[in-house]
Amino acid sequence: QVQLAESGGGLVQAGGSLRLSCAASGRTFHSYPLGWFRQAPGKEREFVAGINWDGLSTAYADSVKGRFTISRDNVKRTLYLQMNSLKPEDTAVYYCAAGPPFRIGVLQSLNEYLYWGQGTQVTVSS
Repeated sequence: QVQLAESGGGLVQAGGSLRLSCAASGRTFHSYPLGWFRQAPGKEREFVAGINWDGLSTAYADSVKGRFTISRDNVKRTLYLQMNSLKPEDTAVYYCAAGPPFRIGVLQSLNEYLYWGQGTQVTVSS
């Protein structure tokens, strides 16, 4: 089992940048595929980006391609999301998530993830 805790959210102007971090507990962190999701008020939680266990494969939602970068440090047991060129429509609570250990590939479906953090608020002002 793994426990996840996000940090790095905040208020930023449109065009600005933020880096989210997700610290994980557990010695088998390296075995989990990981992802970032977000949920805006009144909307469903949606996939943002995913990464496989060794960090060599990634996937992004079309809405964030070219602006967001997902990465992981298996030694520090931390997942990151670098967000550049932020837009007001990026405003949401951002969640990190972990899929089943030793699962191959990048997971993009919400239902494939087993463990979730509490979320961190990102607000982009226009």
